Amino acid sequence: MPEQIMKRLQEEIKQLEYELTTELPAEIKKAVALGDLSENAEYHMAKQRQEFVNARLGQLKKRMGELALVNLSNIPRDKVGFGATVTVFDTSKDEEIVYKLVTSEESDVSKGLISTTSPIGRAILGKKVGDMTTVVTPNGKRELEILKLMTIHDATE
Repeated sequence: MPEQIMKRLQEEIKQLEYELTTELPAEIKKAVALGDLSENAEYHMAKQRQEFVNARLGQLKKRMGELALVNLSNIPRDKVGFGATVTVFDTSKDEEIVYKLVTSEESDVSKGLISTTSPIGRAILGKKVGDMTTVVTPNGKRELEILKLMTIHDATE
C-alpha cells in the first residue's frame, strides 16, 4: 500500500522538479527582460510560484522518507493498526460502520477510508475486538465498539 502512495508522490516530485528547473527559470528570465522588477507582476508571480514549488518539494520528500520507514512487521496482528479494516458499532447512530485505516493521502471518508491521524482513526488505533472507545468529533462525542477486525496481515494472507 505505501508503495502506491510513494509512486504517486514520486510522480508529483518529478513534475515539480521539472517546473522548478526548466519552466520557472524561463518565466523569470522572460519577466526580467520586460524591465523594471519592482512593478513587474509576471516576475513576482514566477518568484512566488518558485517558493511554493520549493516548499511543496520539501513536504513531499519528507513524506517519502516517512513512508519509507513503514515496517509492516511492526504493525500488530491482533489490534487495530495501519491497513486494518474495522467494523464498529456506533451507539450514538445505532449502526454498524466499516472503516479502513489508511494514510492521510489515501483518506476518503465517503468510501470508509479514514486516516490513522483522524479523530476516529486515532481513537480506534490499538483497540481489539470488543473494546469500546469514545471519539470526539465536530458533531459531538461518539461511542464506538469494535465488532470485527481484519488486519493488514490477514488481508495479505
